Amino acid sequence: MTYPTSTPSSIKLPIQGMRIGHAVDDEVNTGVTVCVFDEPATTAMHIMGAAPGTRDTELLEPHFTVSEVDAICLSGGSAFGLDAAGGVQAWLKEQNRGIPLEPVKIPIVPCAILFDLRNDGNKEWGRFSPYRELGYQACLATQSTSALGRVGAAYGARTATTPGGLGIASTTLPGGGTVMTIAAVNAAGAPTIGDTHHYWAAAFEEDAEFGGYGFPHPWPEDAKIPRTKAGQRVAGENTTLAMVITDVALDAAQAKRIAISAHDGFARALYPVHTPADGDLIFASSTGNIKLSDEGLMDLGIAAANTTARAIARGVYEASK
Repeated sequence: MTYPTSTPSSIKLPIQGMRIGHAVDDEVNTGVTVCVFDEPATTAMHIMGAAPGTRDTELLEPHFTVSEVDAICLSGGSAFGLDAAGGVQAWLKEQNRGIPLEPVKIPIVPCAILFDLRNDGNKEWGRFSPYRELGYQACLATQSTSALGRVGAAYGARTATTPGGLGIASTTLPGGGTVMTIAAVNAAGAPTIGDTHHYWAAAFEEDAEFGGYGFPHPWPEDAKIPRTKAGQRVAGENTTLAMVITDVALDAAQAKRIAISAHDGFARALYPVHTPADGDLIFASSTGNIKLSDEGLMDLGIAAANTTARAIARGVYEASK
């Protein structure tokens, strides 16, 4: 088992108050990504795929008591990967983090998983899966920069037409502040158009971050033919996960609205998307205190969707290099 913390491509995180860490098991061909917040962050979540796997996400609904989290965990391994949150909790407990409920503090770590169990890794790991330890190791690796491509939760991922990958993109908002998306892409569908190397998200690309290919010309006749892994039409083997993080101050209901809006970015970057074979899910978190203007929530939602589309394409582009 190895725990690499970098790949040839990396990016400096533009938002203060959080760090990202990755850990992988190259024998199992899987991994974990964790985002640790310096202070509890207001967080919401929205699911659009039909086959999700989650832990402690229901409590993030605005009408429930808990709206702040200490960390968010994304993992491979399908339901086995939910163990990764236990490793993250163990590390946070060592840091004396969590909700104080005497005689202990309880760290809040929502977790979501993707399905990478049918890749070429060895899944005969014995009594206990590796994911709890991977979650802990990912916390040890957290820093203010992050690797891109085949790393962390996307280490063993793939799409219908490309390797899967972990991508990050960010946008400066018109009224001040920043929104960033971290996406682990393991979609049933395709991020590329037809049989070309052009990305569906090309309209939103900045600074040739995923190749600068633009749209194909002429438009391929088979572009609208859905491409899925092995022709899949039912649940299993997939899921794209994302974390949208902003330093704009949001309450729980506003964070929920941003999580919903950001799913438009999935539809701009993947075709087909939100299928019965995917568990597509987005977390939305606020780390800062930049005040939201009256029209700011709409601007933030638009930026979150566009940034999410870019992060998806960037992830698979980096994994394909």
